[in-house]
Amino acid sequence: MSEDLHEFALTVNGVTHDLAVPARRLLSDALRHDLGLTGTHVGCEHGVCGACTVLLDGRPVRSCLMFAVTAQGAEVTTVEGLANDDDSLGPVQQAFAECHGLQCGFCTPGFLTTITAGLRDNPTPTHEQARDMIAGNLCRCTGYQNIVKAVERAAELSGEQR
Repeated sequence: MSEDLHEFALTVNGVTHDLAVPARRLLSDALRHDLGLTGTHVGCEHGVCGACTVLLDGRPVRSCLMFAVTAQGAEVTTVEGLANDDDSLGPVQQAFAECHGLQCGFCTPGFLTTITAGLRDNPTPTHEQARDMIAGNLCRCTGYQNIVKAVERAAELSGEQR
């Protein structure tokens, strides 16, 4: 027995895609398997680790907890959509590179999207606010110190671009 497919339009990183997916297809799976955007990682599949975080209308959401069809009409931004218009690194990406904010890289896409939204809400975070900004994302490798430094550096870089 085949599963019914639901047709809908999904706008990701400024490009609208027509998809036909099963009703229970997760947004993370649609991004990775249907659209080939493999930057969104799936770690725990329970919304705990944050590796699957994308921006939905600018707000961070766990794409492993959301059905793809519920994103119809919204703008989804993945880690692939965080680069500048000229394809150079965005400020958060550049800060991660400068501050050595990644090791294995598995959690990095979730951190990058989370921090991008966090800096939009609070462009000049204190050290404690920078720590709070990333509190919902897990990393098994870095110890978080360089990630916090990257948040602070991204705030500086973003301020310079204004």
